Amino acid sequence: MRSGRFSLRFRTTATESDTGSADPRRASPTSSRRSETAAEGFSTSAPAVVVRPSRTGHHRGMELPPLILSSDLARLGQDARGLARQAKSGQLRRIRQGVYVRAQDWESLTPWDRYPVLIRAAASTLKSRTIFCRQSSAALWDMPLLGRCHLVHACTFDDGGGRSRAGVRRHFVDLDSAQIEERHGLLVTDRVRTALDLAAFESFEQGVTVFDHVLRPQPGNLAPLGREELHAGIDGNYTRAAARRIRTALDFADPASGSPGESVSRALMHRLGFRIPLLQVEIRDARGLVAFTDFDWPEEQLCGEFDGLVKYRKAEFLQGRTPAEALTDEKRREDRIRATGRRVIRWTWSELSSPGKFEAFLAAAGVPRQTLPSCRR
Repeated sequence: MRSGRFSLRFRTTATESDTGSADPRRASPTSSRRSETAAEGFSTSAPAVVVRPSRTGHHRGMELPPLILSSDLARLGQDARGLARQAKSGQLRRIRQGVYVRAQDWESLTPWDRYPVLIRAAASTLKSRTIFCRQSSAALWDMPLLGRCHLVHACTFDDGGGRSRAGVRRHFVDLDSAQIEERHGLLVTDRVRTALDLAAFESFEQGVTVFDHVLRPQPGNLAPLGREELHAGIDGNYTRAAARRIRTALDFADPASGSPGESVSRALMHRLGFRIPLLQVEIRDARGLVAFTDFDWPEEQLCGEFDGLVKYRKAEFLQGRTPAEALTDEKRREDRIRATGRRVIRWTWSELSSPGKFEAFLAAAGVPRQTLPSCRR
């Protein structure tokens, strides 16, 4: 259900860590150039850390654990100090001052499923209703996030920038241009603003991954966003450097990418100077359809497959098979692809853990380099 929508214009504050200055609109030319390179993730001297993408429990229909608030006990006249004792004994897990969850519930969550719990914990303790933005809004919109998120990102209308403390980073906003909606009972920046912010202030890989995601149809009732709609949200809301980062990622985005791992792979190929493959290419043999490959370099007769591994535990992939049966079927499928004269290479999140590692893997596999200048800086 949508809330009433109103306009906001984003501006960063001295709490920002992604630009190296208090406000990119006021940054010196030197600091702007330095932050631009870092934010794009084009520097090969500082490998990007890429881990499995975050998803909220809502995306999979999983119920998040209930929060236990010390303020609730105090309001009922009970001694809230008992919660601290239960946390010390290991029964509860304190995730924020005055907020607890059952320890066994917390331990059962993956790192990327814990982040929405942290967001809800922050919402339950902040004095006024909060508008969440950036990674926090993305998590609530079920957008894929790279890396583990620990900070909660929220908007503030305090012209002095507000206060960033207790795991909440605030970003000053002007009531002017961004749309606000309600998601899972919390106020968030809309999908357009959220995706643009990630591309503006995070890595090139993150920008490509989120744009690939929002450009394709989503489960449920979320329609894909259009490129024109996304481009329209750039002008007047970002610095020239940030706008260039957004457009670079948006122009490179491809909704044919089948997963966040495929998006990260393709983005890394681009900045490492490898030729960009075709996506979801149909492979057929005398028996009919064999597969749609993740990546294809037709001139080299080379196919690439990203294995997230977690798919072997997903019911929609297994379709009644055991993981062992699914692996056997994958091997047979790969044998049929090879029988057409193609080579097949596979990689996982391990190869994507650093650009250098992925570059060595692709080079050893014979993936062709770009004939035009790449985006190396």
